Amino acid sequence: NQLVHSCVRKNGERFPADRTPNSFNFNGEQIQLSIVRDLSERDKLERERQVMEIQLRQALKLESIGQLAAGIAHEINTPTQYIGDNARFLKDAFESLGKIFPKFHELLSLAKEKELSPELTTAVEKEIVSADLEYLVAEIPRAIQQSLEGVDRVTRLVRAMKDFSHPGVSEKTAVDINHSIESTVTVARNEWKYVAEMDLQLDRSLPPVACLPAELNQVILNLIINAAHAIADVVGDGSAKKGTITVSTSRIGDRIQIKVCDTGTGIPEKVRARMYEPFFTTKEVGRGTGQGLAIARSVVVDKHGGSIDFETEMGKGTCFIVSLPLN
Repeated sequence: NQLVHSCVRKNGERFPADRTPNSFNFNGEQIQLSIVRDLSERDKLERERQVMEIQLRQALKLESIGQLAAGIAHEINTPTQYIGDNARFLKDAFESLGKIFPKFHELLSLAKEKELSPELTTAVEKEIVSADLEYLVAEIPRAIQQSLEGVDRVTRLVRAMKDFSHPGVSEKTAVDINHSIESTVTVARNEWKYVAEMDLQLDRSLPPVACLPAELNQVILNLIINAAHAIADVVGDGSAKKGTITVSTSRIGDRIQIKVCDTGTGIPEKVRARMYEPFFTTKEVGRGTGQGLAIARSVVVDKHGGSIDFETEMGKGTCFIVSLPLN
C-alpha cells in the first residue's frame, strides 16, 4: 500500500512522499525495503491546478455577469421608461385639472348664493371639454397603477440580482432552492423571454438544502441559458412561435432533484459523451466557452456530493437533472 509521508532531505527540508513497502528473501534472511517517491512536484502541480480552476470559475462567473448586464439594463429600462412617461402624463393632467378647480369653486360659491349665470356655466363646460375630464378620470388611475407595477418590477429584479449575487462563502449554508431558482430565472429573463415561455413547477414543501449558494446559482443560470440557446436553434428569434423551458424541483428520498427541460434541438448522439469535457462546445464562436457544463459538474459532484445527468431526444429537447443530497 502506498502511504503519504513527510520525509526529510539531507539539508533538513521536509517533503511529501509516498512509500511502497517491499520485502524479499536474501540468503535466507527477510529483507525489508521501501521505495520512496518524492511528491513535491505533483503537489505543486495540484495546487496550481486548483488555483487555475478557481480563476477559471471566477472568469466564467464574470463572463456570465457581463452577458447578463445588457439584459438586466433592458429589463430595468422598460419599466422605468413607462414610469417616467406616466409621471409626465400625471404632471400634465394635474395642470389641466388645476385650470378646472378654480371654476368649480366659483361655481359652487355662486350656486350657494343662487347667483349662477349662463356665462359661468358655459365657461366651466369649456374648461371641462378643454381638459378632457372624462379621459383624465379614466386614465389617471391606470397611470398610477402602471407606475406602481413598474416600481414593483424593478424592485423584484434588484432583489433577484442581490440574491443571485450571493457573496461567495467557503462553507455550505442552508438555502431555499426554490427561491434561488426564482431569482436566477428573473435575472436571466432577457436571455429566454424572446424565445421561450418559462414554466416553474416548484415543490414548495422542500426543506432548506446545505449548499454553496453563489456556485449553485451559477449552475442553474448556465442550464437555463443553455436551454434558451437550444430553443433558439429551433424557433429562431421567437417571433413566429416560442418554445418552453420547464424548471422543476422535487424531493426523492434523501435528495433534492432539480430538472431544467427545454423543447430545443436535443443533443446529437456523437457529442453526448463529451458534454462535460472542459472547452468542448457545439456553439459558434462568441456564444459559449465550453466551460459551463464542466464547471457545473465540478460544482454539483465534487463540491456538493451530488450528480448531474441529462436525458435528450433529437427534435424533442433535453432535460438536465441535478440531484443534491439533503444531508
